[in-house]
Amino acid sequence: MMDWTSQWETAWHDLGLPVPASHLRTALLSRWAEPHRKYHTLQHLEECLDLFASERALAEHPGEVAIALWFHDAVYDTQRHDNEAASAHWARQVLLEAGAQAVVADRVHGLIMATRHSEVPSTPDATFLVDIDLAILGADPARFAQYERQIRDEYGFVPEPVFRDKRAQILRGFLQRPALFSTPAFAQRFGERARANLSGAIEQLA
Repeated sequence: MMDWTSQWETAWHDLGLPVPASHLRTALLSRWAEPHRKYHTLQHLEECLDLFASERALAEHPGEVAIALWFHDAVYDTQRHDNEAASAHWARQVLLEAGAQAVVADRVHGLIMATRHSEVPSTPDATFLVDIDLAILGADPARFAQYERQIRDEYGFVPEPVFRDKRAQILRGFLQRPALFSTPAFAQRFGERARANLSGAIEQLA
């Protein structure tokens, strides 16, 4: 079971900043536990933090990557289109209030914005974080199937034909990338299985 307090405090220690009052961590965890979420939940945050811990040596600024993970889906509403921007703004504001240098707050803001997955990450830490966020694509078949169900549940308001079409487009977009994962460790660990998972899901949506 995840020790949220320890994970939170370690991230701030890595940043060289005092740990904020506990109500901030509580507020974040409450966001991740909102009832409308089905995939972007504490389960996803825990999986991300576990992967970060196992591959921590890949980070240039570990504290920044960790805090970016904590905040990357802090704001999540399937009917709005600025979730990443709102989450990044919140993280930047919190960091500045905690005494972080503007360059640090800006880097964390950029890391969170990279999870829009709309362009190739431009820094090693962004590459690492994006690979962590996309690792679910290379999960074992049972977890990947659960993930697909969770995404469908989050978009339960979308009619089935529309969802199947849009979801297939998104998955094909990932499958058509020359490389799903940019870090060699993630490519080796998740790449082949991710392509198999994506191909199977696209067939089921057809």
